[in-house]
Amino acid sequence: MWQLHQFPLCPFSRKVRLLMSEKGIGYELWRESPWEGRDEFLAMNPAGRTPVLHDAARGVTLSDSRAICEYFEETVDRNPMINGTAVNRAEIRRLVALFDENFYGDVTAPLLHERMKKRLVYRLSPDSKMLREAMKLAHEHLYYIDYLIDNRPWLAGATMSLADLAAAAQISVADYLGGIDWSAHEQTRGWYSVFKSRPSFRPLLSERMEVIQPPSHYADVNA
Repeated sequence: MWQLHQFPLCPFSRKVRLLMSEKGIGYELWRESPWEGRDEFLAMNPAGRTPVLHDAARGVTLSDSRAICEYFEETVDRNPMINGTAVNRAEIRRLVALFDENFYGDVTAPLLHERMKKRLVYRLSPDSKMLREAMKLAHEHLYYIDYLIDNRPWLAGATMSLADLAAAAQISVADYLGGIDWSAHEQTRGWYSVFKSRPSFRPLLSERMEVIQPPSHYADVNA
């Protein structure tokens, strides 16, 4: 069976977990704290980042969330998440890159650094200025998602795709860390509520990172 090396608030691991669950692929979770730099983990992925997917029986090790998702798109026919015409597939990949790179860099990464890594690793208090800037940029990203939802049933088109999984994974971590103000984003909030009620998403909402608790609305599918 696949072993997924990850930690609870890794948005890229969450994206892979969502895709594997939507496709009905079994896996076991293995907790990894990449900031510890374990030799065994670095041997699997010299980049030192989660997720890493390993199957000892097959002798296969995969790393990088986009590479892992593309692997399953090529090898598992059920519930394709990069689908449609060539133009549709290009749009899905564009949005995945937007969420993996821009949303993560602007919002998720600063929140993880200030509210998780500083607390767990450095025993420091978060920088309030950095938190305010991350929340400000979160609004800008959610306004764009509002626009997409106003014009499409799903983020990249007529059906759910990897773009939706990538966005939901990033937003879920930012929301856990108290970085999302939903008050002005009803379209995105409605779209995200649909995700929160999916069987693939429920395990993510039930997990907790040690000493860091999410806001009360985090796991409420109606919030």
